[in-house]
Amino acid sequence: MTKAQTLFDTVGNTPLLRLRAIEGELDAVELYAKAEYFNPTGSVKDRAAKAMILDGIERGVLTHDKTIIDATSGNTGIAYAALGAALGYKVTLCLPGNATEERKKLMRLYGAEIIETDPLESSDGAYNECRRLVAEHPEKYFYPDQYNNDANWKAHFDGTAVEIWEQTEHRVTHFVAGTGTSGTFMGTSRGLKHLNPLVQSVLMQPDSPFHGLEGMKHMASTIHPGFFDESIADVKLEVSTEEAYTMTRRLAHEEALLVGVSSGANVSAALKLAKTLPPGSVVVTILCDNGNRYLSAGFWEEQ
Repeated sequence: MTKAQTLFDTVGNTPLLRLRAIEGELDAVELYAKAEYFNPTGSVKDRAAKAMILDGIERGVLTHDKTIIDATSGNTGIAYAALGAALGYKVTLCLPGNATEERKKLMRLYGAEIIETDPLESSDGAYNECRRLVAEHPEKYFYPDQYNNDANWKAHFDGTAVEIWEQTEHRVTHFVAGTGTSGTFMGTSRGLKHLNPLVQSVLMQPDSPFHGLEGMKHMASTIHPGFFDESIADVKLEVSTEEAYTMTRRLAHEEALLVGVSSGANVSAALKLAKTLPPGSVVVTILCDNGNRYLSAGFWEEQ
């Protein structure tokens, strides 16, 4: 009998790639990246979207007379749109108007309704608009609220962390990631520390409130997700927009990895960290999404 998979079954178990070209700058320190764009809609956010949708169904609060609604900078919205379509749910997404056209187009292709918010208010504006709509029509919507839903970070505790642990043969010493909802950072950090309390968690953040790292939050100047706990970070590193752009181009040219700017920021921070570590250290970071959804961005041609 054929064992066919659903779209939901293909989420997770993404490859861990060794960044050998970038690693050439290091002294016997290994540098790896979890290629989350291998998820079915092309980003790490498939994990959280799957977990939150299934949790809503299990608790009986997501029914087919409800529309899934949430605020997003793009990737979670694409995941909601695709996974919602796979199960026959309507999806409405609030996102900043300056999200790339590729991401907006992907959401619409999966059948989602898009409500664009003021670009100057960034993800906070989308969040506030979403909450307004839900307050006005609570009977109409299922609101997962990715910024405050524990199913978000638990997807990484149970999935991403365990995968990294096994793929590094239990040798990972440092985990590096930025924060949007902070689900990836919080869940993976907690999961790895549960498996080995000596693993160090490194929080990457943009170096300014006014940055070009789509999907990443500058925590000092924005609304904090409800489950974000800064104390879990053993080290904090800042990355400039230009550093992230440069590394994103390097990943394409030197590693043949076409990824988004948040991935470039993560690898930039991981490399900075790795240069300070003793031989034998094993650093793992996240390639958040596929670069195809940023091709209209101007930074690709910059030198």
